[in-house]
Amino acid sequence: MAVVPILSLLVALPLVGAVLLLFVGNRDHERDRFIQWAALGISLAEFAATLWMWARFDPARADFQMVERADWIPSFGIQYAVGVDGITLFLVVLTGFLTPLALLGSWQSVHKKVREFSFFMLALESAMIGVFLSLDMFLFYLFWDAMLIPMYFLIGIWGYDRRVYAAVKFILYTMAGSVLMLVAILSLAYMHSVATGSYSFSYEALLTLTIPRHAQVWFFLAFALAFAIKVPLFPFHTWLPDAHVEAPTAGSVILAGVLLKMGTYGLLRFAFPLFPDAAAYFSPLLATLAVIGIVYGALVAMVQPDMKKLVAYSSVSHLGFVVLGITAMNIQGVQGAVYQMLNHGVSTGALFLIVGMLSDRRHTRLISEFGGLKHVMPKFVAAFFVVTLSSIGLPGLNGFVGEFLILFGAFRWNVTFATIAATGVILSAVYMLWMFQRVNYGPVTNPKNEGLKDLSTREWWVLGPAIAVAIVMGVAPSYFLNPMKPAVNRIVSRMAEAEPSKVVRVAPEAGADVLLTAAADRHSGTTGPAPRSAGE
Repeated sequence: MAVVPILSLLVALPLVGAVLLLFVGNRDHERDRFIQWAALGISLAEFAATLWMWARFDPARADFQMVERADWIPSFGIQYAVGVDGITLFLVVLTGFLTPLALLGSWQSVHKKVREFSFFMLALESAMIGVFLSLDMFLFYLFWDAMLIPMYFLIGIWGYDRRVYAAVKFILYTMAGSVLMLVAILSLAYMHSVATGSYSFSYEALLTLTIPRHAQVWFFLAFALAFAIKVPLFPFHTWLPDAHVEAPTAGSVILAGVLLKMGTYGLLRFAFPLFPDAAAYFSPLLATLAVIGIVYGALVAMVQPDMKKLVAYSSVSHLGFVVLGITAMNIQGVQGAVYQMLNHGVSTGALFLIVGMLSDRRHTRLISEFGGLKHVMPKFVAAFFVVTLSSIGLPGLNGFVGEFLILFGAFRWNVTFATIAATGVILSAVYMLWMFQRVNYGPVTNPKNEGLKDLSTREWWVLGPAIAVAIVMGVAPSYFLNPMKPAVNRIVSRMAEAEPSKVVRVAPEAGADVLLTAAADRHSGTTGPAPRSAGE
């Protein structure tokens, strides 16, 4: 039996389904309901395909699996190349898991242009999966920019009052960083042609390229800026609260659950392995920004009157933990970072769904408008409570495992960073539990809350899977950690080969004299002069 190209199927299925939905007839209630069911069915089929990919995955291998290659533009060495390893495996599964929840959760909130909304949601899913699976840098960049378009329209058309402003700000910020990354990708392909006589955008081929250390500085900065904006890392975070607050619920779920992970994924997949010497030098700077983001995001979240904006600033804080784990660049830190990407997608995605359910009922997200919901919506409050505990990292739920591994890895690398970051765990409990108390406990102070309906069957199907996954990831993390460990080892081993101590001066014609002194190897702690590679 011929082998099914599962990865190409994962990329193509949502997009093909999205295009087919455009041919559905004239607008009426029955047509809209059919489109909603059809889009949900397509997204569930995609999720089933991601589970099939997981079943076929060999957890003992560190290399890319199920690789599919085809020449695309041979004269420039551009290929259609996709593959999956232990890191991308679960990010793809997460994308497949959250999309049907976001679609189902939007059934009562999206009333106009349902066909177009479903089209953009499925097209966005296809582009996001393409980003994670791409093994060709040109293909990666194509998907990276393509995913901006559906999200732009989702915010700009189905968002709230300031949706156009938020959509324009989102796309300007992300594209500004992407342009520099494109220049760096083209320069890498040219450098490959100088070294070998042929262009190549292959990720694996570029890993073997000997890049002079002064060039690594500029390449790393170009890549890191694009990814830092996407994370978003402090101080590049200012686009995120506006995008979250103005986006529809489904857009916020996907933005927090998947899109932000592309920044941390990019750092781990591309910026650190391709430019290890520069990454070793800039790790303390990235860690400093991450720690500032952890504390800053938590403090700002504490004073937010809007539940959605509070959850948005919590993302700045939580993703700071992910960046800190990556910069630690040891097994525990990196595994914790990948695990926390998944945790944040599940927990914060569920929080945005919960806020969306309240907004659908009351048409407000202000904390002061609520109170005493436990007496009116006990089932809703019970689900809200579990998701809140998941977000703050209660032992037994998913958030605890990721934060524990990150802090453990960070302590092995730098005690100061880890100590400051640990305060973020306490602060997250403060702002999340305070918000939960004000919304759900006390007397029912607002008469408009007295007649609110509890969770419907549809809403149980939205929140139930997220809660179940949070529990499974909390009590059985080995099912997720073991498959990713070989791939994590591979990246950490490559970083361990970075020169432990080096002083390099960028050529004057490159623009300026830059002193690069890389950090000591964080495993052996050795120092010493480094040999100069060819081309320096």
